[in-house]
Amino acid sequence: MYGLVGRMTAVAGQRDALVAILLDGTDGMPGCHSYVVALDPGDPDTIWITEVWDGPESHRASLALPSVQAAIARARPLIRGMEQVAETTPVGGHGLVDVSA
Repeated sequence: MYGLVGRMTAVAGQRDALVAILLDGTDGMPGCHSYVVALDPGDPDTIWITEVWDGPESHRASLALPSVQAAIARARPLIRGMEQVAETTPVGGHGLVDVSA
């Protein structure tokens, strides 16, 4: 498995609109086991995104999907900053199916 943790900062006052875009259409991403968008309780403009994929290839391929491209285009004006905080190797946990079998 392949994981990413990212921090996204919205333009002031646009966090909820950005979250809505990030959550719209996340069902149709082949190879995605988990895509979680979370609010930062300490910063009204910060969003944390945690992803689990079957591999980095699936993550890269998702960026070319028409629905993802459309979401990126809608979200871009609302994003003040983005940072990939960590690349991980998930090994399991509540809600994740063991794909090693």
